[in-house]
Amino acid sequence: MTRVQKTVFVLVALVAVVLGLTVHRVLSGQGQADPTKLLDAGIVLLPQPRTLPSLEMTNQDGQPVPVDQFKDQWSLVFFGYTFCPDICPTTLAQMRELKGLLPEAARNNLRVILVSVDPNRDTPEKLKQYLGYFDPAFVGLTADLPTLQKLSNAVSIPFIPADTSKPNYTVDHSGNLVILGPDGTQRGFIRAPLNNQKLKEQLPALLAPKA
Repeated sequence: MTRVQKTVFVLVALVAVVLGLTVHRVLSGQGQADPTKLLDAGIVLLPQPRTLPSLEMTNQDGQPVPVDQFKDQWSLVFFGYTFCPDICPTTLAQMRELKGLLPEAARNNLRVILVSVDPNRDTPEKLKQYLGYFDPAFVGLTADLPTLQKLSNAVSIPFIPADTSKPNYTVDHSGNLVILGPDGTQRGFIRAPLNNQKLKEQLPALLAPKA
């Protein structure tokens, strides 16, 4: 092996070590060490946390809530609406089931949030009534359309505003969930459709409170 070949070999080895350590740090920081199992469960973690925009919304109790202040717990955020005929009730029922499958420490460190993409019909009162069918602890948020679009664009969960002049209109939206860390930043996504049997195995290490 020539000197040049040895140098190239050493450099390639060093790059591999650095990349390996970087990936390990990212995954370890999220409480997971097996990216294959994470992806298989539909969990996609961002390389770097993403700061949420400074926006104010209204919760199901009519109180103002800054969206960048959901801290101290992990949060799963779903963009949907109460008049949704299929994906929304199914997803919320799955999230209720998932909470019940998680160990107590992980369950107590998890917040579930529904962001309405139908501000025309989803009043705080309507959100509270609807979420009560699934889990009264679920948080509902609404806002005017520009605020909703800013948030959805910031977390890469797009939706298509509905033509509200049509009777019984529907809203096209994603079934993916946004993962927020206890520091209030976006940490990743959970891809739809949800697989609770796999998620219950992978989420506890991520959600477990850090000592």
